[in-house]
Amino acid sequence: MKNKALKSGKCLAVFGTGSDVGKSIVTTALCRFFVKQEISTAPFKAQNMSNNSGVTPDGLEMGRAQIVQAEAAGIAPHVYMNPILLKPTSDTGAQVVVLGNVLEDSSAMEYHSKKNEFFSQACSALDSLREKYELVVIEGAGSCAEVNLMPNDIVNLRMAEYAGAPVILVADIHKGGVFAQIVGTLECLAETQREMIAGFIINRFRGDKSLFSDGISWIEKKTGKKVFGVLPWYDHIRIEAEDSVVIENVKKVAIKGRSQKGIAVIRLPHISNFTDFDPLLSLNGVELFFIEALQELSSFKAVILPGSKNTQFDLKWLHSTGWAKEIKNYADQGGHILGICGGYQMMGRHVHDPDGIEGKPGTTGGLSLLPVETFLKAPKTTTLSCFSWKGIPGTGYEIHMGKTNRLEGDPLFSVSKQNGITCSREDGCSLDASRILGTYMHGLFDSPGITELWLESIGLDNVKTAQAHGLTVRDKEYDLLAAYFEKHIDIKAIKELLKL
Repeated sequence: MKNKALKSGKCLAVFGTGSDVGKSIVTTALCRFFVKQEISTAPFKAQNMSNNSGVTPDGLEMGRAQIVQAEAAGIAPHVYMNPILLKPTSDTGAQVVVLGNVLEDSSAMEYHSKKNEFFSQACSALDSLREKYELVVIEGAGSCAEVNLMPNDIVNLRMAEYAGAPVILVADIHKGGVFAQIVGTLECLAETQREMIAGFIINRFRGDKSLFSDGISWIEKKTGKKVFGVLPWYDHIRIEAEDSVVIENVKKVAIKGRSQKGIAVIRLPHISNFTDFDPLLSLNGVELFFIEALQELSSFKAVILPGSKNTQFDLKWLHSTGWAKEIKNYADQGGHILGICGGYQMMGRHVHDPDGIEGKPGTTGGLSLLPVETFLKAPKTTTLSCFSWKGIPGTGYEIHMGKTNRLEGDPLFSVSKQNGITCSREDGCSLDASRILGTYMHGLFDSPGITELWLESIGLDNVKTAQAHGLTVRDKEYDLLAAYFEKHIDIKAIKELLKL
């Protein structure tokens, strides 16, 4: 397919030698850098596979990574930036979200058969962005050299060809084998595809960069392509991660007792929106742990049950692994528990799925920590919300299938606005003087007052959040990232590549 837009913004593609090599970070850095150069810029990822999603100002769903990149570009997120979102529900199936709305639940084979249709929709979304912005930075997915997937590719080289975009290939030296990553990727491509690769960025370098100068020379001589730069490993910049690979292989932790400041997040098999907890990770005096293997919880100040893309599966997992019993023992011992979205649903008495939203129709017994009952049903709720807790205002977003009925207890939040429309409704459930809590509200910790109120409720009243919180803090991080990127990358060569 040829791009028919004759007068449209330029495109630059950021692809990778594999998953989690730094494509999202490089894309985010480029978005912020070019905006600071007064070049209107937008991110784009034709197809994103992630359970880490968010809500646009018009109440539609898209991947969190592109929301982050839109923030870095100083613009409101729009579903054109991520027209197709796949939310895995099993090893071979996913919920397909197209232009912000749920289309269907699909097996991998079923989705594969419809890719040409999805590619056309993605191309139309890209065209719309190019009509509005001077530059669109296109992020790829996984490795761009998956030869078995190339004939039906809609997110990597096929999309770059449609856009006429030069490609920067990102490789991760920390993983090892960086030379093989780069050369091997090129060897998997056809000659016309290799010509699309303009050069490379080496990510996550540790040590003295001068010791890698011979490596850069070897790569450039071997490939005939430029190394645009080497990004050193950093730990002074905090950007939301796209993939749950950042919380893979979590281990048991040991803390001395509840006098310590440890908070545990149960790493569910289908965990979603784990970036809810980024604000807690950045707080001095709070230790946040993702834990998966069964362990005693008595030493933690609080336990959080996070969101899930398959509530019934993960609820059954809690029961079968012994976690359900351990969590209930923790509650009986006076522990503080917070459930968010799917975690909130699991804390109730039952989760009913009469229409088979998550598989076979049926009912799963909950943890019975809260007097609520959940019925899974369409349509999906996607809202940006303004709410308050004990008079303290906050903002967040809801993404969930189903409705939860509170049978006893108190509501947790008062919701005053949804998707810009004034309303008056209640969310969540609070029990035992705010010791056991459940809510549908993602992003609640982005509000300093809400964070402090919750920390106070679990006995961490001496931990204070900065007044600069949430987006304000993230915005500063984007500036730091752009400056770091400019310091280590030949940005002039990239601008020349784009003729900017």
